[in-house]
Amino acid sequence: QVHLVESGGGLVQPGGSLRLSCAALGTIFRGNLMGWYRQAPGMERELVATSPWDGTPNYADSVKGRFTISRDNAKNTVYLQMNSLKPDDTAVYYCYQRQFVRDYWGQGTQVTVSS
Repeated sequence: QVHLVESGGGLVQPGGSLRLSCAALGTIFRGNLMGWYRQAPGMERELVATSPWDGTPNYADSVKGRFTISRDNAKNTVYLQMNSLKPDDTAVYYCYQRQFVRDYWGQGTQVTVSS
């Protein structure tokens, strides 16, 4: 199966930046969708951003203008550049991939935004 390996989480002050990375390992087919979700304590998991194989990314309204999703298909890797971070961005961020009818999730990486 596909394994998604995430990195880049950490602790930052409000207004700071982080860059998350997610590498997909295993049997990877071209045309897959990749993205990022997040889950804050006591909250449901929510969409952050998705990126088609070769199309227009989709962002949650709460992160538009601050976050940028990108992908390197040659490396089967997706990135999330997070700028102007806010305390409300604090959550566990999960990498996501959809291939055909199968969904895959990363283990999650913690992002904490506080003074």
